[in-house]
Amino acid sequence: MNTRQLRHFLAVMDLGSIAAAAEQVHLSQPALSRSLRALEDELRVPLFDRQERRLRPTAYALAYAERARRIVFDEREGARSLALMRSGELGSLSFGMGSSIAATLLGPMVLQLLSAAPGLRLNTLVQSTDVLLAALQREELDFFVGDVRAAEGDARLQAEPLYPCTFGWFARSGHPLAGQDKLGMADLKRYPLIMSGYADESLLRRMAALYGLPLPVQDHFAASTNDVTTVLTLLASSDAIAPSTDVGVISALRAGTLVRLDVQPALDLKLTLGIVQHAGRTRVPAAERAFQVLRSHFAAVREEVLAQRTSGRAAR
Repeated sequence: MNTRQLRHFLAVMDLGSIAAAAEQVHLSQPALSRSLRALEDELRVPLFDRQERRLRPTAYALAYAERARRIVFDEREGARSLALMRSGELGSLSFGMGSSIAATLLGPMVLQLLSAAPGLRLNTLVQSTDVLLAALQREELDFFVGDVRAAEGDARLQAEPLYPCTFGWFARSGHPLAGQDKLGMADLKRYPLIMSGYADESLLRRMAALYGLPLPVQDHFAASTNDVTTVLTLLASSDAIAPSTDVGVISALRAGTLVRLDVQPALDLKLTLGIVQHAGRTRVPAAERAFQVLRSHFAAVREEVLAQRTSGRAAR
C-alpha cells in the first residue's frame, strides 16, 4: 500500500465516479481501476460494489476513509515540515479575518510581515467566520481570526482566544439620540437599524430576548451587511443606528465620527475572537510572527476600548 493508492481511493469516495476521480488524479480510467483493485487486494476487503458501471462504497470503504485521510494528511505534513526546514523564511502564508477586524488590522499586519520576510507570499481572505471555517477545513487557509467557537467539537482544529468582545449600539456623533440616557428599543426603532458584521443564531436569539424582538431578528433591520466599511459609511452619513462590537467601530470612535448610545438593557452578547488553526499542523515561520502581531494588536485594542468606555462614562 502507498499513499498514492489512498489518494486514488479518496478521490473516488469524494467525487463518486471513476471518470471524475481519474481526471482529478491525472490517470486514465483503467489505470485508476487497477490502482483501486490493488488496494483492495492488499487490504483484503472490497471497497466498492461495481454495479451498472458505477462504484458504490462498501461498509469497509466508509469505515476506512477517515483513517486513509489521516495517513495522507500525515504524509503531506511530513513533507511540508522538511520543506520548511529547507526554505526558512520563504514560502507562503494564507490567512483570513472578518471585515470588522480587517478594517484596522489587515493592512498594517501585511506590511509588517512582508517587511520582516520579503520573500514571503501572502494570501488573505476577508469573510465571515462561517466562510473562513469552510476555507480552513478545505486547507485553503493556514489560520483565520474569528469566533473561537468555530473550533468547538472538531478535534482537527484548535483555537487561541485573544479578545472577548464587548458590544454596543452606535450612531454618528451628531445623532438626535446621542447623549441621551437610558434609551430603549422603541427609541432606536424610530431610525433605520443596520445589522452589521457576523452574527450566529445564538447572538441573534440573545438580542431578541434582551429587547423583546419577535424572531427572526433580521426583520427589524432596514439593511444587513457584513462589510464594516459600508456600515461605517451608512452610520456617518445618516441617522442610521447599528449594533456592533467595539472592534468593528474602534477607528470611528477614535476619530470621533461615531458615538456609543446609552441603550438599556446593555447589549451583553458573548463573542470571543481568536486564532483558529489546524491542530497539530506544522506552522510556517511567518505564522508565528503573524500570531505575535495579532496578540499585540488585540492587547492594544483591549486597553483602548477600556479607556474609551471609561472616558465616555466620565463625560456623562
